Amino acid sequence: MAAPGKCFLVSGPPGVGKTTLIIRVLESLKQSNPSLKVQGFYTREVREGAERIGFEVVTLDGRKGLLSSTKISSPESHRWPTVGRYRVDIASFESLAVPELQVKEDTDLFIIDEVGKMELFSSSFFPAVLRVLESNIPLLASVPIPKSGRDIPGVARLKNHPGASLYTLNTTNRDAMKEQIYSHLIDILQNH
Repeated sequence: MAAPGKCFLVSGPPGVGKTTLIIRVLESLKQSNPSLKVQGFYTREVREGAERIGFEVVTLDGRKGLLSSTKISSPESHRWPTVGRYRVDIASFESLAVPELQVKEDTDLFIIDEVGKMELFSSSFFPAVLRVLESNIPLLASVPIPKSGRDIPGVARLKNHPGASLYTLNTTNRDAMKEQIYSHLIDILQNH
């Protein structure tokens, strides 16, 4: 099992800045440690004008792929699972995100943004997340806030992991949370 305090989970309502916080922590870590080996991905909104039409997965080396969309209508897409009005492209997600979660000996940190309902439609995603947890390599991940008080089972498992610390963001505490997570990670990485 992971040593206590190596899994940092960022939660909060949609739009509060979870992805932004994770990217800012990563940028700060890379400034203080340019040779840092980081693996993983983050998700970001795809917009057409003011309208959000989906989400894409972005690897830390800049490759992009579709996660979900409201605009795609192909014969395959009608079989894709849906979350709200979004159709989830599991094949695209798996081809990009899952290889980023391969545990390698020289990896210093994993970033997984996010472990949410869309991502968990992939049958290979959560086992990969668990392998990262068991690897004892520090993990910075985001998880959705529970809807109607109940967590998605995979999210509940992460939160209940012995090495997990949960940081719940709101608009007033996010800068302080960024500093807190950054300083914890710096301590871990320097003693790694």
